[in-house]
Amino acid sequence: MAGYYHQEDLARFGEMGNNAPELWKKFNEWYGAVFAEGALTTREKNLIALAVAHAVQCPYCIDAYTTASLEAGSNTDQMTEAVHVAAAIKGGAALVHGLQMRNAVDKVSM
Repeated sequence: MAGYYHQEDLARFGEMGNNAPELWKKFNEWYGAVFAEGALTTREKNLIALAVAHAVQCPYCIDAYTTASLEAGSNTDQMTEAVHVAAAIKGGAALVHGLQMRNAVDKVSM
């Protein structure tokens, strides 16, 4: 069975501007500014993007930022560590929300 995501769709991303060209233009300007060299290097920004892509589970972003990270000089060890950082933060965020459950239990138990 074919998957829900199609690798070739990543190359079609620009089509999202077809019916909203001004919004697409603004997005691209902002996106370009975000990834421009600044306090963080392009390599660092690509590693962050790769980690976030895993946290939000976007296969298109994972593909794109794996390539971008490699092109910016990252290696597999660095990229794997970035993914582990994202997984740890996502796991910790899930666990800390357990306190919300505990607060609800406390209210019901009163």
